[in-house]
Amino acid sequence: MVVVQVIVGGLLVGAIYALFSAGLTLIWGMMNFINFAHGEFVMLGMYVALLVVTWLGGGPAVFSVAAACALFVLGVGIYLSLVREVIRGPMLAQILSTFGLALLLRYTAFFVFSANFVTLPQTSLTGTIELGGIFLPTAQLVAGAVAIVLTISLHVLLTHTAVGSKLLAVAEDPAAAMLMGIRPDRMQALAWGLSAAAAGIAGALLATAYPWSPSVGETFGLIAFVVVALGGFGSVLGSLYAGLIVGLIQEVSAFWLGAIYKDIVVYGLFVALLWLRPQGLLGKA
Repeated sequence: MVVVQVIVGGLLVGAIYALFSAGLTLIWGMMNFINFAHGEFVMLGMYVALLVVTWLGGGPAVFSVAAACALFVLGVGIYLSLVREVIRGPMLAQILSTFGLALLLRYTAFFVFSANFVTLPQTSLTGTIELGGIFLPTAQLVAGAVAIVLTISLHVLLTHTAVGSKLLAVAEDPAAAMLMGIRPDRMQALAWGLSAAAAGIAGALLATAYPWSPSVGETFGLIAFVVVALGGFGSVLGSLYAGLIVGLIQEVSAFWLGAIYKDIVVYGLFVALLWLRPQGLLGKA
């Protein structure tokens, strides 16, 4: 039963990995743009949750929506003020600009919130649920379930709605999409907003179960890149599968080998898979 509990816990954590990685794969697949600040979006979502609970006394539903809205506005603002300009330049300009943005967001958070680890005050999700002899934290269970629903919803948005068709059309050929009456600039701004909002919600959900500091964005950013590459560039469904796999491997490795070895196992298997299948699980060759 302990092993089963570890497996279930790993899948729930992996679901949250999938959610914030889906936002990164949306940008990567649509614009071929590398966003090194994506982990900082997750970190900001955690602090939005903290502020909402501390200042307004809001519950999980309130701070999740607040994180989504705040990060959506931030994502659109970053696109309009920075990305729209550097995307026309060489790849090095894109890399350095988002890397600099990550440092700016991280050290601004250090200045505002200090380097101390913080935890979310008790909410309605505090406690444990027993399911068939398996004891799981309520926060972790709800966060994982919500993350799976939102990731699938993002996939449905892209594949079964008019807005999704416009986003995919711009990803395929911006010039042709413009001839069809689609404004690529507007769709790309929307993509950045959705990407940041997904990261913000994931951060708010993670905040219910884990302590954090401003440096946590670096860790989540690296995990997001692993999940996106493992699942296949541009595939939201691939991110879902890969996120569940990464979360499962981490938890099982921590249980059998020790917590300090879990990342070594994940990155080792990641490199081995890319050696055999460089396009990822659902990516095109």
